[in-house]
Amino acid sequence: MNFQQLRIVRETARQNFNLTEVANTLFTSQSGVSKHIKDLEEELGVELYIRKGKRLLGLTEPGEQMLVFVERMLMDAKNIKNLAEHYQSQDSGELTIATTHTQARYVLPEVVSQFKRQFPNVRLRLHQGSPGEIVSMLLSGEADIGVATEALGDVPQLASFAYHRWHHGVVVPEGHPLARIEQLTLEDIQKFPIITYHEGFTGRASIEKAFARSDLRPEIVMTALDADVIKSYVELRLGVGIIASVAFNPVRDAGLQLLNTDHLFEEKQTRIGVRRGNLLRNYAFQFIELCTPTLTESVVRDQLALPTLPRR
Repeated sequence: MNFQQLRIVRETARQNFNLTEVANTLFTSQSGVSKHIKDLEEELGVELYIRKGKRLLGLTEPGEQMLVFVERMLMDAKNIKNLAEHYQSQDSGELTIATTHTQARYVLPEVVSQFKRQFPNVRLRLHQGSPGEIVSMLLSGEADIGVATEALGDVPQLASFAYHRWHHGVVVPEGHPLARIEQLTLEDIQKFPIITYHEGFTGRASIEKAFARSDLRPEIVMTALDADVIKSYVELRLGVGIIASVAFNPVRDAGLQLLNTDHLFEEKQTRIGVRRGNLLRNYAFQFIELCTPTLTESVVRDQLALPTLPRR
């Protein structure tokens, strides 16, 4: 048994048992992947995969149980590597952040700027994805830290920490009829076509719940992944936008107005997530503390049940 075989077991599950994708991801050949699987099954004396001809359809019961140990062993191997790198150099390495477009575009730039000034020799990789993709990256070890509003607080394998709170706001062109109303109601907003986020992104579910509680059915004519696209179509007067208020900048968004709707939509909580048991480098803890000063290294370590590494 070797680590390449374990990586292949993990990757087959990730790639929905498509051996071509497994081979591409691990930079090897499909025949090499098949041979590693065959050798491992022969060594263990048990079939790990459900097959139909040469195709893999899924994991057998022992295969599913083994996958749990494989994930753990590969994470432990990564932790050992992180531990060694910690003693080689505390101020260089790589940090991978998985986050949504809204957080990457409007919330994290100042944090990233401070971090790079403090750790110029750390390579920072920023991956943008949906909340579900962010969870998957954290669980698989592809990302060290996740930042999102949805999903991170719902997964037992993740430790999550409160980052910042925000509300949705309504964005309209200057001079729009809604801008003349002192305190907006949902009834006022639903009189106009609405442009907002795709389902599953940036609190879309809470927008729908707010209208549903008032027994209203707004006309959502267009959806997008990020606020910049929404604002572009609002500028064209194709509808009014409902966006995260943090995505509005009065200078950059000249010609548009953000209308306060804190009283209409529930407050949202963005969270920072880390997989439990993942041994983070010290600069990863510094990144988290730059996001929220109260999240010191000792606070985060306690939640992750990790030992404290010495500083040199």
